[in-house]
Amino acid sequence: MRALVIDDSRAMRRIVSRLLQDLGYTTDEAGDGAEALALLEADSDYDLACVDWNMPVMDGLSFVYAVRQRREWRGITLMMVTTESEHGQIVRALAAGAHEYLIKPFTPDALKGKLEMLGLVPAKETA
Repeated sequence: MRALVIDDSRAMRRIVSRLLQDLGYTTDEAGDGAEALALLEADSDYDLACVDWNMPVMDGLSFVYAVRQRREWRGITLMMVTTESEHGQIVRALAAGAHEYLIKPFTPDALKGKLEMLGLVPAKETA
């Protein structure tokens, strides 16, 4: 399974990527939504995108809207991974097309739990 980790913090990208790799994912990283869209244009074969909200150039919510506009990308599961914890922000992200929402800071088990709920933990991890 492939995941795209989108966050302007290099440290956070590395943390999320490592956790996903430990679950069996191959990961790519982008520092903002525009960079992530360019990666999708080149190769849209991703199962999951973990998206931060607050980023320069293109924020996470704008990225979610852009992905949901493209029919060929509608199969990508989008999970917001952000410090934005207000109920209204969560509702906006889900209404825009995000499938799930994980608030930073989070534990590895919290990330795995969200992926299990979405049916996105590779089979070797669910046994």
